[in-house]
Amino acid sequence: QVQLVESGGGLVQAGGSLKLSCAASRSIFHTNTMGWYRQAPGKQREAVARIVSGGFIKYADSVKGRFTISTDNAKNTVYLQMNSLKPEDTAVYYCHIDPIGPPPAWGRGTQVTVSS
Repeated sequence: QVQLVESGGGLVQAGGSLKLSCAASRSIFHTNTMGWYRQAPGKQREAVARIVSGGFIKYADSVKGRFTISTDNAKNTVYLQMNSLKPEDTAVYYCHIDPIGPPPAWGRGTQVTVSS
């Protein structure tokens, strides 16, 4: 199974930026989907940004124009650049990958807190 380790979370003021990283234990080149999800207290986990089969990118409406997902295949890493952060972006952010072959995997999450 693929192991995922997220990093880059923290505390930031509204309007600030953070860049999350998700390092995979194996190549991410051959995947069905990969992306970022988040879960705020008392809420369900939701998709934030995903790269789906064919290389298409999907963003949640709430983050369009502010967040950017990208990959570095040489480093087996998925990134999430988050700009113009809002207090409502506060959540635990999880990396997810559904590779071709091995089973899907989740990271343990990284906390993002945006103060007003």
